[in-house]
Formats: sequence, structure tokens, C-alpha cells
Amino acid sequence: MSNTTAPPPPRPTDPIPLTNSLTLTPRIKLNLTIFPSSPSPPPLNEWNLKHSLLTFLKSSPSLPSPIPVSVDDLVIRRYRNTKKRKREDPVARGWLVVRELGFVGKGGVGGLGEWRRVIVEKMDGMDVNLEGVRFRVRVEVPTGEEFEGMRKEWEEGLVFRNDNSRGYARSGKREPDTLTLRGLPSRWFAETLVSSKPSMLVTHTIFSILGKIRNLRVEVDDDIGKDTDEENADIVSGLHCEIVVQFEKYKDFCNALRALCGRSLQKEGSRLIADYEVAWDKDGFFQSSRSNAQESKGRYPAARAVQYGSNPARWQMRVSRWSPDNTRQKRYRNRTVCYESGKPGILKIDGKEPYQAQPIQWRTSHVISSPIIILN
Repeated sequence: MSNTTAPPPPRPTDPIPLTNSLTLTPRIKLNLTIFPSSPSPPPLNEWNLKHSLLTFLKSSPSLPSPIPVSVDDLVIRRYRNTKKRKREDPVARGWLVVRELGFVGKGGVGGLGEWRRVIVEKMDGMDVNLEGVRFRVRVEVPTGEEFEGMRKEWEEGLVFRNDNSRGYARSGKREPDTLTLRGLPSRWFAETLVSSKPSMLVTHTIFSILGKIRNLRVEVDDDIGKDTDEENADIVSGLHCEIVVQFEKYKDFCNALRALCGRSLQKEGSRLIADYEVAWDKDGFFQSSRSNAQESKGRYPAARAVQYGSNPARWQMRVSRWSPDNTRQKRYRNRTVCYESGKPGILKIDGKEPYQAQPIQWRTSHVISSPIIILN
């Protein structure tokens, strides 16, 4: 019998290597909200505010140790139409990411979590004077940064109620096993030289290192960057993906969530760093999807029998063998048939328009066998 023991869990400041040249790197991320301290302030100067905050972090005597932060890791975005907002509404929001963690353990402060609390305590509620105009800064820790905070939610049972309104069973509280991630670059999870869309196989290979996976869903996240009320938002819709992972065991789920909290994803050879958002699934995503599928299965049994039955001819279009001038139609084999949305009812075969045809619902080109002309 082997006497080998499992390796100790990584520390919060340790990077975690994954497959496909990906690595989870530690960080400290804080959300910033900017409020005006005076009525009817002029437009916020983001660069002056960033310079003031960076100077505070690097040279403030109230901090136990200087905190180095890159200019690119401090983001401030103004809201649109600030003149139409109420006096108590914020004028800008942003976030601060600390990646160089060499100061952790210095200045009499303990680990990464304690340093995070110290920074929030010193910055939250501080006033910044920008050319005679005062602004107040509110600092908060994102939900996905602290594993213990999320574990406290499901251990207190505030979300898992004794009903099935959210897809969970009636047999009392159950332990979570599913997590969600947003803000990940789609091309990092795509098959190289095949597609730029995320691949289920590649994603499964990457996250299976964190634990045995039961269910997985990955798709392009088109909601990121939409309906934003910020100026100069640089998030382009369709370039990121959303991943939902369900693990076999509760222990694997906890280990994976602990590894993903407080870290960013970085790819070797790329300057891009993905500051993703991670959360545990409160709504029973896969349970709800299974319930909806079973409900649809029982609601439309006849349509399913027709679609997959032994008589598929009812779903096919009727094909006439004669053209309008009573001449027998020519047969084409393995030709490309394309429907042009600008010319309803016109079929093109190899760039030609042989006959006026009935409208069809194809939006892309299809390759089918003869006969392929649908005549009136």
C-alpha cells in the first residue's frame, strides 16, 4: 500500500497551473464607486483621479507598506448623462487590481485576506480633492474574491429553500456543486486552427484538473458589454464566454471554487490577463434545465413522434418534376443551393437563377442532392 499523501492545498499567493498554457495567478481586486461631495460638480477627470489614488497607494503613511499598482490595473469609467442623475447618485465606477503581492507579510500585516481588509479600511470613504472639487470613494470587495464569504451563504441556508421553485428538490437543504464563470476570453477555450468559439472538449480538459466534472456548459457570452451606462466601455460583445461547471463531489466543488477565488487567468505568451467573475450557482442551473426539458418532452409528444418517426416525408417540401413551360426539369447533383434574403423566393444554383421558386427558410448555403428545384 502506498504511503504517499496528497499535496497540500496551494496558498492564496501561489499560482495554480492549468492545461493549455493557462495559469491562475493571485490578485487583490476591489470595486470602486465615485460619488460627488458637492452639488452640481463639473465632469470627473478620470486621469487626475487615477493619479491621486495611485499616489495614495504608493506613498501614504497610513498604509503599513507601499502597494505597487500599474496604471492599467486601475480603471475608472464615468457614467453617461451625469447631469440628469440625482445628487446622491454616483458619477463613475471602476475597479482596482493589485497583482504584485510582494508586500504581503510585511508591515506587521498577515496574509492576503488581511491585507485586503486593510486596503478597504483605509480607502473606503476617503475624499479626493481634484482641482478644488471633492469626490468621495467607496471601496468594496467583490463577492467572488473571498471563498469564505460565499461558503457562509450556503451554510446559513439563506438560498436553498425547502421547495423546488429554483430547481432544487423538496428534501430540505442540499450542498451546492455548480459554479459559474464570466469574462473569460473565448479563444483561450477554442480548438486551435478550428474555430474561435469555445470548445466543450477543451474546456472540460482545462477544468477537469480542479475536480471530476459531472455537467458542463460553455457558450459565448453576448450580454457582456451590452446596455452599459458607462463612457469608453471597451468590452466587445461576443469575445467572452460564460462557463457553468457542475462537479461530481461537494469536496471537488469547494476546492475548485477556492482555487478560482481571488485569482486571474493568464495565458503564456499573451499580455492579456482575464479578471473573470466567479460565483456559485444559486438557481440550480442544471436541475432547472433538466426539469424544463422533461416538461417540454411531455408537452409535445406528437411533434416529437413526427419529427423522429418512420414517416419523415411530412416534414419535407414537395418537389415538382415539371417547369412552368411543361419541360422536364434538369437534375443537378451535389450542387450548392443558396437562398438570398434580398430576393425572396429565388433559388440560386451555382450562381444562376433557373426558376422562380417558393420561399424557403434557409439563411445559409446548403448542399443537397437532386431534385433540388422547388417550382410553383
